[in-house]
Amino acid sequence: MQILDGDWRVKLKESCPAEDQAEPSAVGGTAPNFAGKSVKAARHALDSSTSITVTDASGDARFILVECNWQACSQTPKAGRKLKGQPVEFGAVKFGEKCP
Repeated sequence: MQILDGDWRVKLKESCPAEDQAEPSAVGGTAPNFAGKSVKAARHALDSSTSITVTDASGDARFILVECNWQACSQTPKAGRKLKGQPVEFGAVKFGEKCP
């Protein structure tokens, strides 16, 4: 990764899958089920003021740089729970890997 004029760039070989799912919607203040969705789609479905933390669920502590290459395995708060301004946490693995 490199920084150009304050803009983050990724390596050309890191690309987003063409089949990225449509973004679930958190309209109505209820957490959708993000399991299997890309972290990018999950982030965009939530209000921009939501504090979001994403960790590598494999236990390898890898950095999640290209969020469209990672799928959500777990989430807090759980799907169906009301979102009341609390932080949202995701455990994720790369697409093609199995969720623990």
